[in-house]
Amino acid sequence: MNAGAKSTEIELEQAAAGMVLASALLDAHGGVLLPQDAALTDGMLASLRRRGVQRCVVWAGDEAADVDPAQLARERERRVQRLERLFRHSGGDAGGEALLRVLRAYRERDPA
Repeated sequence: MNAGAKSTEIELEQAAAGMVLASALLDAHGGVLLPQDAALTDGMLASLRRRGVQRCVVWAGDEAADVDPAQLARERERRVQRLERLFRHSGGDAGGEALLRVLRAYRERDPA
């Protein structure tokens, strides 16, 4: 997001698919559930509700629509590179390779 964008903290029940997180969403132990600038989906919201998450910080107003396409492409590439690193030792394992293919296809989707 741009430096002038404003964020607002909302109840998770107010969140809707398509909203973009202004800050990373952490669990009770400080682990990242969703990174900053992740676009919320219905599935993500359902999962967060099951985990007991009650609030999140999203970009306010139309700032979420101002996502830079080059930034989205960089984010997709970063996600794919992370997967390659995580699965670097699974060569030859048919199950690992199949899982990597599915995850790669999922991560190459548009994050917004």
